[in-house]
Amino acid sequence: MTGRDGGFEPFDGGRTTAFRRAALYTPDERRRRDESGWTIVQGVLAPIQFFVFLASLALVLRYLATGQGAGLADASIVAKTITLYTIMITGSIWEKIVFGKWLFARAFFWEDVFSMLVLALHTAYLVMLFGGIGTTEQRMLVALAGYAAYVVNATQFLLKLRAARLEAPRLAEAAA
Repeated sequence: MTGRDGGFEPFDGGRTTAFRRAALYTPDERRRRDESGWTIVQGVLAPIQFFVFLASLALVLRYLATGQGAGLADASIVAKTITLYTIMITGSIWEKIVFGKWLFARAFFWEDVFSMLVLALHTAYLVMLFGGIGTTEQRMLVALAGYAAYVVNATQFLLKLRAARLEAPRLAEAAA
């Protein structure tokens, strides 16, 4: 089991050398997650953000390849950034309800850390755009860096979602 500090503890009272991860959610956290309307909000916003990302990525790559469509690419990056901020704000509300912390709860600590990088890169893009800093190409490259970080972060969350689904039957069996 993982300890509160994130380290591993033997699950067999120290009698074996086998290790396993702690459950992602305590029973109370799982109940709060399942009862919260914010869980549905996150489930709706995540695919919306992904589709906005795909459309924006295509527009940014088009601009970088052809030099055409800078305005449309910029608008799409702003839309992606707005969806990112929306999912981050609603996600922190969800995290507060489920885990009692606005961010950096034990179960999602590293996902939240990486989310900060994603936010920083998207925010840097906005500063460049609205501050008239750098060239259009430089802005687009910052956006691509933010998108690469987003892909890593989305993968983290998908793996965490998978882990939660895989642990559900094990927890139900243990409770029975």
